[in-house]
Amino acid sequence: MTDAPSHTRESKQLLHLVFGGELESLDSTNFRDLNALDIVGIFPNYASAEKAWRAKAQQTVDNAQMRYFIVHMHRFLDPS
Repeated sequence: MTDAPSHTRESKQLLHLVFGGELESLDSTNFRDLNALDIVGIFPNYASAEKAWRAKAQQTVDNAQMRYFIVHMHRFLDPS
């Protein structure tokens, strides 16, 4: 019996983007400098994105205006 292609054995990719930067104020999500955004990466599932998000958030805990976000890219790629 032949093995199925690896893409059919793996669960569906649900891509997530983790990024962050310093906010203009604590009351908004406007970034102080768009050129200084930290693009952490794109991850194949929420669990790995959350792990990266937590690590970055912990590294910047002393800067109250630094925020990191998780974007559910898979929702934009397949809105249904």
